[in-house]
Amino acid sequence: MANAPHGGVLKDLVARDEHLRENLKAEAHALPDIVLTERQLCDLELIMNGGFSPLEGFMNEADYKGVIDTLRLADGTLFPMPITLDVSREDIDRLSIAPGSRIALRDPRDDQALAIITIEDIYQPDQVKEAIQVFGADDPAHPAVAYLRNKVKEYYIGGKVQAIQPPTHFDYVALRFTPAELRAHFRKLAWRKVVAFQTRNPMHRAHRELTVRAARQRQANVLIHPVVGLTKPGDVDHYTRVRVYEAIMAKYPNGMGHLALLPLAMRMAGPREAVWHAIIRKNFGATHFIVGRDHAGPGKNSQGKDFYGPYDAQDLVMKYHEELHIEMVPFQQMTYLPSTDEYQPVDEVPKGVQTLDISGTELRRRLKTGAPIPDWFSYDAVVKTLRESYPPRLKQGFVVFLTGLHGSGKETIAKALQVTLNQQGGRSVSLLLGDNIRPDLDTPFSATPEERSKNLQRMSFVAAELARAGAAVILAPTVHSQAARDTVKNTILQQAGAGSNFFAIHVATPLEHCEANDRKGVYARARKGEITGVAGVDEEFEPFERPQLTVDIRSQNIPEIVHSVVLLLETESLL
Repeated sequence: MANAPHGGVLKDLVARDEHLRENLKAEAHALPDIVLTERQLCDLELIMNGGFSPLEGFMNEADYKGVIDTLRLADGTLFPMPITLDVSREDIDRLSIAPGSRIALRDPRDDQALAIITIEDIYQPDQVKEAIQVFGADDPAHPAVAYLRNKVKEYYIGGKVQAIQPPTHFDYVALRFTPAELRAHFRKLAWRKVVAFQTRNPMHRAHRELTVRAARQRQANVLIHPVVGLTKPGDVDHYTRVRVYEAIMAKYPNGMGHLALLPLAMRMAGPREAVWHAIIRKNFGATHFIVGRDHAGPGKNSQGKDFYGPYDAQDLVMKYHEELHIEMVPFQQMTYLPSTDEYQPVDEVPKGVQTLDISGTELRRRLKTGAPIPDWFSYDAVVKTLRESYPPRLKQGFVVFLTGLHGSGKETIAKALQVTLNQQGGRSVSLLLGDNIRPDLDTPFSATPEERSKNLQRMSFVAAELARAGAAVILAPTVHSQAARDTVKNTILQQAGAGSNFFAIHVATPLEHCEANDRKGVYARARKGEITGVAGVDEEFEPFERPQLTVDIRSQNIPEIVHSVVLLLETESLL
């Protein structure tokens, strides 16, 4: 029979509140509301359908602090990940948020009211401590820490929710199962043991072999349960991945496997995430859970070292084994043996026997360059699907992000680069300067900081969409803060698909030179107080972290700088 839910009861709030639905819907119409972010939407869906059992809402301060410090809710229940609803001081004042107040939570895609939260408390978290405790370091190289720094607001509100309706999905509806639905499916098929496999990547032959082996060793069935919410920036989009999963399911022995999608927003929190994933799969009815090497690891930190040890995740799951009540299946690293045309665990291969492997980096290289991918590594249907979504390198879009002080030469460089790329041909070339998509404003300095931030968001979104379609995009605004630059980069990586080739170039012409050659008098007006928001005068131009190229018009002329950018693009096989 299916595993018992975490905490003993499946908190299916949609089913619980069904008889109240019309009353809640009418009440929500008159309530102040919060339009959820994409991550909050994922979290709310799994709160409402019971995937996050025993949670019945967003964490109050006592639960939050317990999770941060001890991996436990205030009542002592094991739960490793803070599930929070963040708001700004402006939101609190505007919506009159206070303990006891009720707020409607709306879907950002269609504005539908999904739930009502009754506020228990409002608290200001220590987000640096949260980063260190949950993710291991306050390091912006970690995607969740970058998200925490740049997107999460300064206050959290806690409280239980009442469900009005689950979010509506229009993609892969037949593959979306709630915990109750998946448990019913297992009962119908008499599946007593279910090995769940977590993935945010495409699957290949090695993944099929390890899951089949795990199932056969335990006389169980396999649940392929991929994440289709927020994953790591730069990951393969979920539309492509689901087509890959559908293709590979046909390769499983008849009746062994089942595919279901999980609308989870991953945090890439390594060991804590592995415990969280185990709890979620337990709630969905699985009895076993595969935990891999560096499970949910985000890669390298700012010092070039892995954030987590290769077996930290497995160790933490084993530590809480008695409370989790789901058996961990250690991920077995599989390797191909050409002599027998089969996959075997690495530690079972006799010494001296030839093995073959293709790393993730090598696979991406082959997809980008069109190089062959052998059938021993993957299946034809899988490779065909990936190639449809990942065109050859010369067909992929890219974004060249130039930024520096006003008068640094960045716009001149951008225009010259546009001409050069147009001359080469092969792609459309789009130029987005600080003002050319904002004709309603006289100058960049007539805008408020909020308007400039929104304009940068618009430019980043447009750049990502153009790059996704295969265009060369030259983006050249003045972006004085590193956090804003990181936001631009993350937008491209997350939304540009195969066009998420991003090149940051710092036009490092110093302030003295820019001001001495300022024919428009921007700096003079700023020093008189006539205009504000001028980097170098009343706003610091923060040091540029990790640019791919640094240039300076004092020591290089424009053709030389443009040529260096072209060489950079050629080195990446984009020209």
